[in-house]
Amino acid sequence: MKFDGRKASRVKMDHRQPVNLMGSDGTWRRSCVLLDVSQTGAKVEVEGTLDVLQAKEFFLVLSSTGLAYRRCELVWIDGTTAGVHFVTADGKKKPVSAPQAKTQTAPG
Repeated sequence: MKFDGRKASRVKMDHRQPVNLMGSDGTWRRSCVLLDVSQTGAKVEVEGTLDVLQAKEFFLVLSSTGLAYRRCELVWIDGTTAGVHFVTADGKKKPVSAPQAKTQTAPG
């Protein structure tokens, strides 16, 4: 579902989905609730102080074991709510891409 004039479709959470934000160096962690998510970013409600979010990059940790995570950067803060963009391994924002059809070539 697209809303708020966004380019990427976002999935709004029906239930409180607990996640964490963690500094890229592992020195801080904040508990959050995932409000919505898309291929390019997410909106979270942060518990505790937001001062650590001024870091250039941090991780959105999606699992309790820390095995599912996304590298991200802060886009905006409004009270206890924050918007983040996911970034790729080369440091650029994650591009929106349409599903690509696989083409097969005949042996020849």
